[in-house]
Amino acid sequence: SLPEQNPCFTGRHGCDINAVCRSGEGLQFTCECTNGFSGDGRYCQDIDECRETYNVCGPNAVCSNQPGTFRCECLTGFVFASDGRTCIEQSGPVDHCRRGSHDCDDPRRAQCSYTGGSAYICSCLPGFVGDGRVCQDVDECSHDRCHRDSSCTNTEGSFTCQCRPGFQGDGFQCSPASSEREKTQCERHRESAQTSTGILSYFRPRPSVGQYVPQCDQHGAYEATQCHTSIQQCWCVDANGQEIPNTRTGPGSTALCINQAVTPAPVGPTPRPDVRPVAPGTHILFAQSGRIELVPLDGYGFKKEEAKPLLHIPDRVVIAVAYDCVEKMVYWTDITAPAISRARLSGGDISPVITTDLQSPEGIAIDHVSRLLFWTDSMRDTVEVSKLDGSQRRVLFDKDLINPRPIVTNPAYGRIFWADWNRDGPKIEMANMDGTDRTVLVKDDLGLPNGLTFDSDDQQLCWADAGTRKVECMDPHRRLRRQIVEGIQYPFALVSFGRNLYYTDWRREAVIAVDRHADKETEEFLPQKRSRLYGITTTPTQCPQAYNYCSNNGGCSHLCLPRLGGFTCRCPDGSAGGCEERNL
Repeated sequence: SLPEQNPCFTGRHGCDINAVCRSGEGLQFTCECTNGFSGDGRYCQDIDECRETYNVCGPNAVCSNQPGTFRCECLTGFVFASDGRTCIEQSGPVDHCRRGSHDCDDPRRAQCSYTGGSAYICSCLPGFVGDGRVCQDVDECSHDRCHRDSSCTNTEGSFTCQCRPGFQGDGFQCSPASSEREKTQCERHRESAQTSTGILSYFRPRPSVGQYVPQCDQHGAYEATQCHTSIQQCWCVDANGQEIPNTRTGPGSTALCINQAVTPAPVGPTPRPDVRPVAPGTHILFAQSGRIELVPLDGYGFKKEEAKPLLHIPDRVVIAVAYDCVEKMVYWTDITAPAISRARLSGGDISPVITTDLQSPEGIAIDHVSRLLFWTDSMRDTVEVSKLDGSQRRVLFDKDLINPRPIVTNPAYGRIFWADWNRDGPKIEMANMDGTDRTVLVKDDLGLPNGLTFDSDDQQLCWADAGTRKVECMDPHRRLRRQIVEGIQYPFALVSFGRNLYYTDWRREAVIAVDRHADKETEEFLPQKRSRLYGITTTPTQCPQAYNYCSNNGGCSHLCLPRLGGFTCRCPDGSAGGCEERNL
């Protein structure tokens, strides 16, 4: 039998969440409270530096205690001296708008405009009325802004118009809907197949036994699985009815094709089609400046009273967070070092993963099957991959990238997706993990696609856009796109869990839950400390069941990178001899 491991490595040490486990000889270990906390390591209490050290912030300043640390803020009329600690009297004009020391209403409702000297004016944003210090929502629906055959819904600072049933249009103009909608591509194809003879050249070459007639669903779209009964064969098609290669099955078996809410194709790697109920014990993790917070979930709701800090990383700005469900390990990027690091969910030491050749790592994703780490760097303009320990690093893409930020994986299909929030041409892209078949999935009606998530259960790619202020989802196989919610504030990161999406919002300084089946926000979590929230992820108790060709490194000498239906052995950048590249 294997020798028992030190509790620091197995996570069975019982140290406090705010303590570090130090391993000793054999099974011996000690627990030490981290800076800013006191105790025996099993139990650590926050040190209130404001109370413990008299006048710790010096004169003309206010001390505010925070978990593991404290913050000094100068009184109004005072500013920090060059040492960053002493508060000296403000000499000369003050831009209160920039300092946040104005008395204008909430920035969601009002704008502060600096007018020189120490003066400023407050004005209400469009959709609100008032003196700028107090702004109230205008009810646009009371002013007949919509068409008479539409319904008006007033929202905070805006309104929406929607044509009534039986009418069509954008709500500002509505006309009676025609009783018969225009036929879809599939319906026209089906009609011509039923009225013509012989096989359509569209689907050649096929045995000309009987006539192939495409099957359309209730909305007129191509059914994902198409069958020709005369020749007893089935195959998968894309949104345009084109056959997807290598999906054809012979007599007695049916192709399992990607549908809006069904199962993936049978070729190559496939997830199991069983959909599991919500597993208890799942948490939400989110980044907030120099810390990662944990909020347990009860079903889909937040257990707000049990929220607590998971990791303190002082003097760092943590951007992206990812979770490896196999080793129960949390990974994150920070842009101050810059670095990619990891630590166990159960606590313990922080381990560096990537510390060189980084400038602004803003997105991070894990393939738990292939044991691969992917990240984006929005200053180097790259998408890169390595093993989970940071070894065998390779640049996958360094062309046509301006500001790549979020990145996510679909391990069962060997795919990665990422978004580029380049203001002149935002886009969402997809590629195989081995760097092949790069394609732009979405480029229309995008603004600042900050957040991205992939739900393997129903094969949906969802994004949160701070420019269009929408959350949308798409089936990347059939390219069907659907709006979930609109009129949101300023989303940064997004994660899916079952029927819910959770996103962090810079303006609301909150984590917001959205039910994507009901297309509405259901709940928000406001952290005790209010500041910008960054990356977000979940910690499922069990890994999603998925299989791909690199689960045992595929027999590769170095990097095994999966793709749909196969994998490629790749060499890390700058590797010497002894590395073999091959496609399988």
